[in-house]
Amino acid sequence: MTALAQSIARAFPTNSLRSSIARHVLLLASAVLFVAALRASYGLDLSVGLF
Repeated sequence: MTALAQSIARAFPTNSLRSSIARHVLLLASAVLFVAALRASYGLDLSVGLF
């Protein structure tokens, strides 16, 4: 997660308001996708035997 945050910080190096908003929207969207993936896999048997 730290590497992802650092790459996002490098993508928006300036401290302008527009880049700050874009960074927060990008972080929010990635968090939403992560939670959606967790909810989609809830209840599935993801043990080694599945693969």
